[in-house]
Amino acid sequence: MLNLLPWLKPNMFVDSHCHLDYEPFVLDLAAYLKRAQDAGVGQFLSISTRLSKFAALQKIAEDNAAVYCTLGNHPHHAGDEEWWPNDRLLNATQHPKVIGIGEAGLDYYYDYAPRDKQAEVFRAHIDLARQTQLPLVIHTRDADADTAHILRTEMAKGAFPFLLHCFTGGLDLAKTGIELGGYVSFSGILTYKTAQNLRDIAAQLPLDRLLIETDAPYLAPQPHRGKTNEPAFVVHTAQELARVRNLTTAEIGKATTDNFYRLFTKAVRP
Repeated sequence: MLNLLPWLKPNMFVDSHCHLDYEPFVLDLAAYLKRAQDAGVGQFLSISTRLSKFAALQKIAEDNAAVYCTLGNHPHHAGDEEWWPNDRLLNATQHPKVIGIGEAGLDYYYDYAPRDKQAEVFRAHIDLARQTQLPLVIHTRDADADTAHILRTEMAKGAFPFLLHCFTGGLDLAKTGIELGGYVSFSGILTYKTAQNLRDIAAQLPLDRLLIETDAPYLAPQPHRGKTNEPAFVVHTAQELARVRNLTTAEIGKATTDNFYRLFTKAVRP
């Protein structure tokens, strides 16, 4: 068990991006949430990747007071998942536990869906975020230029809140996101030896625009790399971000938690 350190306050951290409807979490979710809460993680945002599986994700959020969820299709599934009619989407976003849209965006690393289809579905998510003013959780990999272009052109049509999640892009994309009013989230990748470029970016961005996440069950941070990631491990990312920013982990915990609630305004702070 990852025990709560004596200098940490309870509920100091938020895991702003995890997948609690995936295995192994669905096999014993209570144990994983308890382990995270013992580590000081007080809130969890579980991210939708398929509308066809949204009902199960929503049920997890309904059954667990500390869990919220989003609504959307991952770009991997842009070509094979149905996009719901607008009235059905808007109705789903009225649920008190649905606090964001996505994750959506562009993934040119795997290219599981045609790029034009990814862009089309990305823009559809943006439109929903604009209508609802719920933050759009953006996945972008090896697609910095096209992501920045779509964000700029869509923002010109009307503002929408957004988050560049699990950031692995370049400084230009990060600056574009900040310029357009967005936030940037760092995962356990920040702790990897090969990620000095990300640490350099994390050191430069405004502190009031930074979040932390696990993307669990993927991307376990050091010292758990190679194992199944879990929400408790977001503390390691917080510790690394604190080192990069020359702050205490408590200061990073407060800043990133404050930022989470400023962005995800439907979430009720414990």
